[in-house]
Amino acid sequence: MAQQAVNVHSTSQTTDNMSRHEMLGWINASMQTNLGKIEELATGAVYCQLMDMLFPGTLTFKKVKFNTNLEHEYINNFKLLQALFKKHGVDKEVPIERLVKARFQDNFEFAQWFKRLFDANYSGEPYDALAARSGEAIAGSGKAGAGRRTCAIASPHCPPAACKTSTPRTA
Repeated sequence: MAQQAVNVHSTSQTTDNMSRHEMLGWINASMQTNLGKIEELATGAVYCQLMDMLFPGTLTFKKVKFNTNLEHEYINNFKLLQALFKKHGVDKEVPIERLVKARFQDNFEFAQWFKRLFDANYSGEPYDALAARSGEAIAGSGKAGAGRRTCAIASPHCPPAACKTSTPRTA
């Protein structure tokens, strides 16, 4: 049986939400990407890989479309994510139809919830995101906050040693 996740729930009383710049900084540092906008999470690929970071070996990488602009491939990625949620006992339904529309608010709310899930389940094990996806870069605009430090070192928002600047990385 697959390792089961610690479930988390969103309430209006949640006060530990990150800003969009902090969120992008955490994602870019953790996943070795250069996303510049929350809306770029609408592909679902980053969430799939974050689940692999939480539960190593659980993701079949060849099924994930990391660089796509096609909505039906976004949907496929989110269906993979939903299957991973089910496998690990995460009791949240992925709002696929809303997320693939790439609207800021829907994607930001889901990202905030996912960050809480991540924090409740991350073991702290080092994870090389680029190597895990066989060196495949995830295209990102890198427009917002490029070159700015988005997290302080040892921030509770980032895995250990993951806080870096959001400048583009070269392979």
